[in-house]
Amino acid sequence: MEADTAPTRSIAAPLRAAWTAGRHVLSRAARLALDIALPTLCVSCREPVDGEGVCAACWARLSFIERPYCPRLGIPFVYDPGPEMLSMEAIASPPAYQRARAAVRYDDVARTLVHALKYQDRTDLAPAMGRWMARAGAELLTGADMLVPVPLHWRRAWRRRYNQSGALARIIARQSGVRVRGEVLRRVRATEQQIGLSRTQRATNVQGAFQVSPDRHAEIQGRRIVLIDDVLTSGATLDACARALLRAKAAQVDVLVFARVVESGPRPI
Repeated sequence: MEADTAPTRSIAAPLRAAWTAGRHVLSRAARLALDIALPTLCVSCREPVDGEGVCAACWARLSFIERPYCPRLGIPFVYDPGPEMLSMEAIASPPAYQRARAAVRYDDVARTLVHALKYQDRTDLAPAMGRWMARAGAELLTGADMLVPVPLHWRRAWRRRYNQSGALARIIARQSGVRVRGEVLRRVRATEQQIGLSRTQRATNVQGAFQVSPDRHAEIQGRRIVLIDDVLTSGATLDACARALLRAKAAQVDVLVFARVVESGPRPI
């Protein structure tokens, strides 16, 4: 039997290699043809652009958040107050989550990207946005056990057909190697849109809206979790999610978003 199977194996290996190489060549040729027929467009203004991402004009208008910033909330400072100096917001009203980081300020270009991803089926924006998030949240991702996207209520997910936070989380997982666990947290109560609500109304709106799935508590206990969302405004939604995870005995919850609202003017320290 061994004498009969050996030639078959010796022939099969080169055939598999040739098939794999052929598929790779065809795939590259198809991508090249598509690039020629449909040039890459800026993810914001849709003008043709070399490579992937945004055009020079939109790139110049994106406000990436860099140090110095509050080590707790990630709010940028206008000058460096020294290591571990917290913002007034972090001191006056500390959230349930430990740290928050954002890639960019929520300005006009960022708003265009978020709204297109969220409401216009522009899932092609997720790769660039997710890579920027992975860069901004590198310190959170180091040592993290899992990524948990903020869930949609099932009715909203059915209407929208996808969760933008989940799309971003999958890109960040590829960049960081941290696994996505989208099933551990559920939105058990439908809530109003947060747009237009005051800070207090936002907190009330999401109170009790999130719950760790009963059969997932063991996965949460003792784990370091990074919550993923598109925008941080008041932080009410992310705080409610963090509280649900901490009730399930998560060791620590951090937050990573694409954009965060930053008040204009000098920031008090």
